[in-house]
Amino acid sequence: MLHGKRSVRGGYVSDVNDQQLQQNIETLVAEERTLFDKGSALSADDRRRLDEVNVQLDRLWDLLRQRRAREEFGQDPGHTGERPAGVVEHYLQ
Repeated sequence: MLHGKRSVRGGYVSDVNDQQLQQNIETLVAEERTLFDKGSALSADDRRRLDEVNVQLDRLWDLLRQRRAREEFGQDPGHTGERPAGVVEHYLQ
């Protein structure tokens, strides 16, 4: 989860910018690739970590999309926040 958020009247204000989000996404994608490269040699801990990375990537992509949508419509992108894993994991693909 990202740091630098505080609740504001039911919404969130994020101190994170799009570039920081993109860097976090790239770091997690690199970790995901490293885990995938292990192939069938993945340990149980590796599988759990891969699941965690996938969920966090979904949450960060969702946050980035929220920010970009707010920017597109002239709203403050800082008034967004990560949604719970249970929410983003149940979006229809």
